[in-house]
Amino acid sequence: MKILVTGTAGFIGFHLAKKLLERGDEVVGLDNINDYYDVNLKYGRLKELGIDRDSVKDNEFVVSSLFPKHKFIKLDLADREGMEKLFKEEKFDAVMNLAAQAGVRYSLENPHAYIDSNIVGFLNILEGCRHSGVKNLSYASSSSVYGLNKSQPFKTSDHTDHPVSLYAATKKSSEMMAHTYAHLYGLQTTGLRFFTVYGPWGRPDMAPMLFTDAILNDRHIKVFNHGKMSRDFTYIDDIVEGIIKVIDNPAVANPDWNAENPTPESSSAAYKIYNIGNNAPVALMEFIETIEKSLGKVAEKSMLPMQDGDVVSTFADTTELENNFGYKPNTELKVGVGKFVNWYENFYDV
Repeated sequence: MKILVTGTAGFIGFHLAKKLLERGDEVVGLDNINDYYDVNLKYGRLKELGIDRDSVKDNEFVVSSLFPKHKFIKLDLADREGMEKLFKEEKFDAVMNLAAQAGVRYSLENPHAYIDSNIVGFLNILEGCRHSGVKNLSYASSSSVYGLNKSQPFKTSDHTDHPVSLYAATKKSSEMMAHTYAHLYGLQTTGLRFFTVYGPWGRPDMAPMLFTDAILNDRHIKVFNHGKMSRDFTYIDDIVEGIIKVIDNPAVANPDWNAENPTPESSSAAYKIYNIGNNAPVALMEFIETIEKSLGKVAEKSMLPMQDGDVVSTFADTTELENNFGYKPNTELKVGVGKFVNWYENFYDV
């Protein structure tokens, strides 16, 4: 299968591309390699895929030196002409869109970046699929769409009409845009609401990297809401397993969907939404303690109030993924954190 994976210089996209290549798929990787965080980390991921930094040029393909079935292009999703050309020339069997402007807090500072990437960019993905005949489209949504909802665990049957950040609003918009294209043009669209992904090669703006870096460099870590928070931390290998199951099983119309009593997670069109998480929330203070044990060092903590745009807890109901695909994350927190810390110490030469 020939698969376009966007965001392959990113955390999840890199791991997914590597796994697909290892099982024999042909993968075209795409990323704009923006400077939202350290580009050295992004190029480090690409190097693991056989893409040399010096060979990367705007809008030009680079062939992997490690995987014969992989090539990469530096291209922005918001580049309409570039995206049209890509879809016209490459003839994909499936698309997994992981490229996006990420980060809840950054969306308070730079809202336009989220519209450009997560709305305009996603429209270009949808149009590319529509006009090139690609039916199998999966894409990253987020647990952030649950917003003010406090009914837990979060279920895909819950309504998500009250986001508390622009980032969440753009992800909700992506889901609605995907439904429109499923209804009008017959695309098979599956949205995955990720829950706090962590592991080796993770993002520097996420808690594991922020905490580890601060602890090792004798800085205070910022503990928001005075530590009274929890997250459904999900290890990267478990996330990739779920994504691949979705790619291999495109969405289909729900024959039991009732337009007079509609539920939001499926449709009379080939449209589906899944939560993809660990189904086991962890208290923030427990997560910090697990990192401390892996590092053999106790953190100095600054206890702070809740941040704008954040939520107190996340907890994924993953029943449908389990029922449909037998998906069940099985990486214990201490194991996943240990693997992350080992990678961090090696990559940053600690």
